[in-house]
Amino acid sequence: MKKITSILLTGLLMVLSFVSCSKDDNTIVIYSCTEDYKNEFYLAELQKKFPEVNFVLDYQGSGAAAAKLKAEGLQTEGDILLSWEYTYFDMLTDYLADLSYFDTSNYMEDMLTPTKKYLPECRNSGAIVINTELLKEKGLAEPTSYQDLIKPEYKGLLSMPNPKSSGTGYMFLRNLVNAWGEDAAYKYFDAFAENIVQFTSSGSGPINALVQKEAAVALGMTAQAVTMINEGAPLKIIFFEEGVPFSQYGHAITKKAESKKDFAKIKEVFDYLVKEITPACDAKYFPEQVFVDKVFTLPNYPTNIPYGDMSNNTTEEKSRLLEKWVY
Repeated sequence: MKKITSILLTGLLMVLSFVSCSKDDNTIVIYSCTEDYKNEFYLAELQKKFPEVNFVLDYQGSGAAAAKLKAEGLQTEGDILLSWEYTYFDMLTDYLADLSYFDTSNYMEDMLTPTKKYLPECRNSGAIVINTELLKEKGLAEPTSYQDLIKPEYKGLLSMPNPKSSGTGYMFLRNLVNAWGEDAAYKYFDAFAENIVQFTSSGSGPINALVQKEAAVALGMTAQAVTMINEGAPLKIIFFEEGVPFSQYGHAITKKAESKKDFAKIKEVFDYLVKEITPACDAKYFPEQVFVDKVFTLPNYPTNIPYGDMSNNTTEEKSRLLEKWVY
């Protein structure tokens, strides 16, 4: 953690320095929306393959990163967009480079989109995750339904990402809107908010809260929970009858990068990231299937995941639903 914090801090300082000085030809700026451990993995592999390149990684949560790119527009310093949720890409297609040259025949059909402006990285499911030790300390049984979570005994023990700033948070909202209807879903989250410790700004926040025993139940990411379980954390993944929400994440190149004189190097780096590093990262952290000919497994990673209804997951619907979110 210290290593990646140092890397990200250095990256942030370097990004800020671009305001007052010209960008070195050997510098590639990456805007990332993914977790620390994945950032570290991607950055280490890129530095290994391209030691001549100065990589600057600027991390922000999904909503903040999208707002940043929208504000910067075609003047952005970002070159490569790493692990962004599809709906944010769909909001920003005017600022993305054309990737129609890329052979996409090896991707699962449901991971492809018609825009040709971003490429699949991973399928990220959500789950109800509990800290078994903390529940035991509190004398509470494991929840078996969403309705259990709004009971008085769970007050101050829940954590969930804020849908307005996190793709992970939004996928839980989208799933329950589809499962129950819009009015019932929003009424439920009104009750849920009474028991919550915090609506976190990032998707990784709830699992971190579980590990630190700041919460006993989290609506979080399956992959992150598995990583913590494999590191010895007393966590358990459970599923409710509404099924598992999921999001799709991908990579892109900014349109501004196409106009840079070092674009050939940016494209070379991006192609290597997509073709070589991404499958390795999925195999290590996110084994839910993305590639036609690649099936990955991880210790303690759930199999036969009961995916829920994520239909109507459009940019317009997301914007409309988030306007109604008040937390």
